[in-house]
Parts: sequence; C-alpha cells; structure tokens
Amino acid sequence: MMDANQVAELRRFVQQLKSNPSILHDPSLIFFKEYLRSLGAQVPKIENTERDDEVKAETKPSFSPKHDDGDEFMESDVELDNSDVVEPDNEPPQPMGDPTAEVTDEKRDDAQLEKSKAMEAISDGKFEEAIEHLTKAVMLNPTSAILYATRASVFLKAKKPNAAIRDANRALQFNPDSAKGYKSRGIARAMLGQWEEAAADLHLASNLDYDEEIGMVLKKVEPNAKRIEEHRRKYQRLRKETELQRAERERRQQQEAQEREAQAALKDGHVISIHSTSELEAKTKAAKKASRLLILYFTATWCGPCRYMSPLYSNLATQHPRVVFLKVDIDEANDVAASWNISSVPTFCFIRDGKEVDKVVGADKGSLEQKITQHSSSK
Repeated sequence: MMDANQVAELRRFVQQLKSNPSILHDPSLIFFKEYLRSLGAQVPKIENTERDDEVKAETKPSFSPKHDDGDEFMESDVELDNSDVVEPDNEPPQPMGDPTAEVTDEKRDDAQLEKSKAMEAISDGKFEEAIEHLTKAVMLNPTSAILYATRASVFLKAKKPNAAIRDANRALQFNPDSAKGYKSRGIARAMLGQWEEAAADLHLASNLDYDEEIGMVLKKVEPNAKRIEEHRRKYQRLRKETELQRAERERRQQQEAQEREAQAALKDGHVISIHSTSELEAKTKAAKKASRLLILYFTATWCGPCRYMSPLYSNLATQHPRVVFLKVDIDEANDVAASWNISSVPTFCFIRDGKEVDKVVGADKGSLEQKITQHSSSK
C-alpha cells in the first residue's frame, strides 16, 4: 500500500502530465512510457511541423519568446520525418501462453506444424490467418522465443506495432540474444515514432545478426533519433545556462539586500554608541560590506578633553555621512577597550576593511579632521 505522501506525490505528477504530456518523452521515464503502452495507452508523439512531402524534414527548433523575468522559456517542437508513422493499435493484448506449462515433444511438433501453416499464409498475404496459426503455436510451446519473434514480425506486416512489441518483449524474455526480437521491436517502435528506442533496438539487432532490412530502417530512424538527441542537448544546455543566470541574479539580489541592511544599520550622519564586543563586530562587518571607513572613538565621562572633542566628533559625523562614526565609553564597555589596548582617552582608531589603518591619540582636532579627509577619500 502507498502512504499518503506517496499518493500526494503521484497526484502532483499526474497533474504535471496533464498540463505538459511531453514530459513522458524524458529519457528517464522510458520505463513508465513503456508500461503505459503495455496497457494500451496512447502516448502523445513529439509533434513535427507540416512540410511538403518533397522537402526533407530538418531539425530547426525555434524558441518561443522568453517570459518577462528572462529565465523561463518554452521548448520548441522537433521537426521529424514522421511520414511512415502509423496510428497505434489499441486492441487487447494477444494470448501469450503459460510459460510454466510442460511442453512435450508432441506439443513441440504440433507447434512447428502451426508455424509452417503460418508461413504459407504469410506468403499468400493472409496475415490475420498467419497470426491465428502462430497463436496456436505459442500456446503449444509458450517458451519458444522464435515463435514469439515470428508472430511479432507478422504483427508488423499487419500494422500492429504495439502487439509486435509485446511479442518481441516475450521473445527477449526467453532469449535475450534474439536478433529477431530486437529487430521486430525496433521496427515496431519506428512505426510508432519512438525514434531513440527504435535506434537502440535496431543497433542491438544489427550487432547480433545484420541484414539489409535493418540497415534500411536505420537509415530512416537514425536521422530522427539524432535530431531528438541534439534537441535535448540544446535545451539541457539552455536550462543549465538559465539556472546559472538565475543563481547569479539571486546571488546579486542577496548581496544587494545585505548591503542595504548593512547601510541601514550604520545610521548615516550619526554617532553610534557601542556597548559590547559583539556589537562592535557587527558594525565593523557592516562597514566592510559597505566599503565604508569606520572611526572608533574611545572616551570616558570623567575625561575633560573628551568633553571638548565629543561635540566636534558629532559635527564631523554630520559632515561625512559616508563615514561610520562609533563611540565607546571605556568604563561601560571595558572589554572593548581592553581588546584594543586603549591606555588613554580620547583615542580615535581608523578602520578600513576590518583592519586598523591609522590612529589619533589626544584632543587633536586638526589631526582628526585631516585624517578623516585623508582616509575617507582613499577608497
């Protein structure tokens, strides 16, 4: 039994198939497509553009316009030569016989007799009669790969490719090296427009026992199979490029959002009080991301020169809004002062990209203004 989550996944997959049946032509779903066909289902073919019979079909997929966001597109159809493709036969599966039944010499001889009658009917063009004789033969000898392969070849003559595939599968089940089984299945798949699968089967048949008919069918099958493969590679490449573009755009958007967040935390034109090491680290990282000069002003309430410099420091923050002005009270945040080895106040440390690049010690208004101008314009 399937659990609720599996059923939900299956339901979503079916909804996808309803909205885009071409998903079934994905190579990874060949097993599922074959299963549907074995039940008599009709799988939509990859459509080709109508052209004059005299013009050879070429693969020239065209793109539909991209969506406004620039990273979605619709696949074009592959232009294929489907002139010999037939409508699938959706009749009930033919009798296969019981593979566990005992096959006596008498039954084997009777099966051979039915096969002989079938060959006579084939020579007279009586394909349905031949199928009846071969059906009797497989019922008598249900594990004979050659009988199933022979009946498959007659189903092909009767334009019943799905029935031929079922017989070819049974033949290959009993003899995995049945050249006739691969050949019949390959031709049947070509009749259904399953070009890639047909090419694979026909090449296997050719390697096992080549004949001229296989070569003739391959001349028709291989160009279509190659067009489909080229089409798939093209769109796989485009999808990969699209994914890379989307990832790069998302990376840029994330970076821009981080920069906006960092800039918002820096309070342009204001002096920001620091109360802990972690708070200082956060502001230092934000200034680095925003490529800003950061000034760290160490002060104390009992410091006379600091009381003189503090108003000036606030005015400088207003004059240089792109510079980050921080203030640390060494008594309140003594851990910060200790980590910077502050021995006297006021002290002004200049930080660029997380590293100290300069320092002013004492109430030196001129040096402070000169170094702010120097370092704020250095990058």
